Amino acid sequence: MRAMSWAAWLGAVGLIMGVPAVSAQDYPAREIRAICPFAPGTGADIVVRYYAMKLAELAGKPVVTENRPGAQGLLGTEAIAKAKPDGYTISINPAASTLAAASHIFKKLPFDPLKDFEFAGLILSVPFVLSVSPRESMRTLADLTRHLKEKKGEAFYGGSTNAGIVASELYKNAIGVDVKRVNYRSALDALNEMAAGNIDFYFTDATTALGQITAGRYRALAVTSAKRSSALADVPTMTELGVPMDFAPWWGVLAPAGTPKPIVDKIAGWFDKISAMPETKAFLIRNGLEPLSGDAATMRALLVKDIARWAEWVKLAQIEPQ
Repeated sequence: MRAMSWAAWLGAVGLIMGVPAVSAQDYPAREIRAICPFAPGTGADIVVRYYAMKLAELAGKPVVTENRPGAQGLLGTEAIAKAKPDGYTISINPAASTLAAASHIFKKLPFDPLKDFEFAGLILSVPFVLSVSPRESMRTLADLTRHLKEKKGEAFYGGSTNAGIVASELYKNAIGVDVKRVNYRSALDALNEMAAGNIDFYFTDATTALGQITAGRYRALAVTSAKRSSALADVPTMTELGVPMDFAPWWGVLAPAGTPKPIVDKIAGWFDKISAMPETKAFLIRNGLEPLSGDAATMRALLVKDIARWAEWVKLAQIEPQ
């Protein structure tokens, strides 16, 4: 009987231990699921589907986008934490919101942001846009502030994402006006309610906002980032208008904790190639997004930093954890 090869021996040990032997060379052997933690048609959905398409080209296998909306992105992110760690379920994820902010927005998370995921790197950041209905007379932030004060505690804003809620509460706190929050499952639900006159303003990501604003359905008053958005160059920042605000939530790629490092590294390499594509850069700018690079270690360090920053923002905004 010939001596067993080292690779075969490792494979046999893996089977005995109940852990499948993993080879990055053989991965992927079938389709990959890319979980989007928000609803179809949202800015998040547009982003995930673009990257899933490009990933499929590089991986040589289909990459299927699976929408798992609800609880401000927590349901879809939890699905990643509980998925089989084999590289066939990943998430192209607005982690600054679903991991960092969520650590303070909710009393208890169904996962540990730092322990239940493998990080495959950073890909982009996105400013949020303060929008109002064009049927209203508000054309500036000052107009909206005056309108909210006139409502004497009967004003409402829409909330469907952690970043949007924090931005709204920071604005509300800065102007000293009582504005009640109405929660929605998706950005489109909130925007439709604003069009119907049921809420007074809504902070949404630039990707979702752009098409609606271009079509004249909503009016942009300000953006939350430190610099103006290249896609909305005429729209001032909140800071320019006297309401200090400097955040543009970032996105990264997640896999379940325990996913073998060779596979995580392979996924990270694919996303590095996607980020370097000219068409990706054009896609980001066209959708109000900004390219952002960083490996797994950089992403983890940024998450640790943002968990601390969001603690300060949530406290400043006086948000009561749900």
